[in-house]
Amino acid sequence: MKSLKSAALVSGAAFCALALASCGAGQISQTDTQVAAVDGASANTPDNLVSVRDVTVHVKQDGKAGLKFTASNQDKGDRDHTLKSVSVDGKSVSLDGDLTMAPECSLVADLEQELKNIPTTDKACLQKVATSVDNPGFPPGGNADVKFVFDNGQEVSVTATVSEPLPPAGSLERQTPEASH
Repeated sequence: MKSLKSAALVSGAAFCALALASCGAGQISQTDTQVAAVDGASANTPDNLVSVRDVTVHVKQDGKAGLKFTASNQDKGDRDHTLKSVSVDGKSVSLDGDLTMAPECSLVADLEQELKNIPTTDKACLQKVATSVDNPGFPPGGNADVKFVFDNGQEVSVTATVSEPLPPAGSLERQTPEASH
């Protein structure tokens, strides 16, 4: 009788351990709703043929402003798409470069100085486009409305964050809290 009680106790403990361990094994977790760490806004044209990603208004310390974004031709057909215009808070963005995207190709745009930090590769179909926009005092940390117009009449509107471009690694001297006061 004693061995029967021991066997029941061991099997009951094993069942409890298994039940408790399986509680955390489901598909629902704290990270299931997190998105990729991309700074800028994202959207697609209504027909889903062109996407815009990482849309951010960049403001340099010297006051120069430009628009950072990547536009991609997602057309499954064999059609090129062209970016016709971009505006930030109603102000026209100057675009310097080839604005036509072949199928599965992208435009990578930013301030001219920032484009120099993007490596060139033969493995990706991308064109760099330098941007600039009049800066009426875009506040870093604020937002601005951005509107893209493409050749097929499709428009994309997003609210983009205003930020300063990342400084080169090792160029920013950080101070201790005591020294900064």
